Amino acid sequence: MSISHRVCDILNNHVTFEVECIDRMYLNAYVPRLQYEGGVVGFLRGHRGHKFASSALMDPITKSFVAAIEKFAKEQGVPLIQFKKGQRKDDVMAEHLAKFGKPEGVVFIGKAQEKVPVFRTEKRRNPDTGQRYPWIVRSTAMVNQYYCYCVDAEFGPFFLKFSSYFPYNAKLCLNGHEYAKCQLRKEGIPFQALDNGFVSCADPQRLQTICEKLGREQIEDLLQKWLGRLPHPFTTEDRQAGYRYDLSMLQAEFSLTQILDRPLSGRIFFEEIIRENLDIGRPDMVQLIFNRRVTKKTPGRFRTRVLTDGVIPSLHVDYKHNRIKQYFKQVPGVREVGVRTETTINDTRDVYLGKRLCNLSALRQVGFAANRRLLEVECLSHDCAMGEEALNRLNRPVTVNGQRTSALRTTDPRVLALWHLLVWFRLLPCGFTNRDLREQFAALTGQMPNTITAGRMTYDLRRLRLHGMIERIPKTHRYRVTPVGLREALFFTRVHARLYRPAVAEIMVNGPPEGSGLARQLAKFEEEIDKQIQRAKLAA
Repeated sequence: MSISHRVCDILNNHVTFEVECIDRMYLNAYVPRLQYEGGVVGFLRGHRGHKFASSALMDPITKSFVAAIEKFAKEQGVPLIQFKKGQRKDDVMAEHLAKFGKPEGVVFIGKAQEKVPVFRTEKRRNPDTGQRYPWIVRSTAMVNQYYCYCVDAEFGPFFLKFSSYFPYNAKLCLNGHEYAKCQLRKEGIPFQALDNGFVSCADPQRLQTICEKLGREQIEDLLQKWLGRLPHPFTTEDRQAGYRYDLSMLQAEFSLTQILDRPLSGRIFFEEIIRENLDIGRPDMVQLIFNRRVTKKTPGRFRTRVLTDGVIPSLHVDYKHNRIKQYFKQVPGVREVGVRTETTINDTRDVYLGKRLCNLSALRQVGFAANRRLLEVECLSHDCAMGEEALNRLNRPVTVNGQRTSALRTTDPRVLALWHLLVWFRLLPCGFTNRDLREQFAALTGQMPNTITAGRMTYDLRRLRLHGMIERIPKTHRYRVTPVGLREALFFTRVHARLYRPAVAEIMVNGPPEGSGLARQLAKFEEEIDKQIQRAKLAA
């Protein structure tokens, strides 16, 4: 079975399974009332009743919280690990998870120093009395972070990271694919797992429904469940007074996984995508993909990057703080391969949405729509492999069933005249003959019909027939234009009239005035080349 080289044909005919799912989510867990100086002062003075607000009052809370974590680890038999510099935390989790035999619980607690925002006290002086007093200000500091790596019955592996310094902000990291796997296992639906995804599922519709179900309510339940199990920096009285954790989205990945029928389909797909879409990071393309207007004031670098990990390439398109990544996923020991299209939102405000978790529903629509629009742009923008093949076929001699004929060169005046006639002859219901072609060809090229021999026209008819542009009507000496022949004739006659002639006229020395559009663009291009050459000389 042959495989088409067109991207749209591969996606339409060779995808055996696909699923849209939230992938990794990285969320801020924070107490909203403690994120600004006035809120901290209100907590220490208004809620806890201290006379002055000072960072010295935070120290007992920190010591109590750290002691509670270490006590929890000791009593529960949970390993407490000091992460080494440069150590991949996911690798440590994989090692401990392989030995963890419980359906739910804390796998280990990791400890690392990181730079985070904090509140400090600085001494200020009253300009009237000269008396010094403490004042709460924002700052940063290197403080211990406690990574609680856990397994949840509903979500699978995740981690909750606490800062050990006031206001004890936390980070929650979870994976939507792991959530879906847990739900399928609970319902007894068989599936084949991909590294961070799926290869197949016995009930694809149910899987997609589960993935769509994951939202704000489920994530908030996960946070509250484990805040109740793990040591908490704030007392019961603090929480009853409204000092509770809330969630905002720091990073969210929205993935579309498409499983292809065999590795060859995947290789062809990526070869065509990378070869023909290196310009997909242009502002006009990014505007189509993200459905957001791009102007000169839009921040960010517009580019397409191809990264190669070993021999497996990935395509990256940037927009502001966000990115779309497309890559190839080979499954060890499995015939099928996966193509992952993944939109990562690092700042929800880039797509005009707030960061609070209540915006997740709207954000997922943006992310999944961007994935689909990327594929649409890739399908509709070029598909140049087929175009290049057809162009080469016309401009080179071909052999059909042992019959060899010469090329139909796209800029040859004789060939252009033949194509013009094909457009006209397509309107004739009974086709055309050698004589019809000779008479009209003579009129179009300014010759007398008697100067053109029948043999010369037979030569042209044979060329057109073997290139598939015309076909002989059975049991006659008449010919008719094929649908492919009509499309090619229309295309190349229009290209010659509307592109080649005006463009060549503008770039020639004796062309139109320099104020024309193409001349201005060429002048800018030449100026930029001169600048780069000059910079290279100075650098040398």
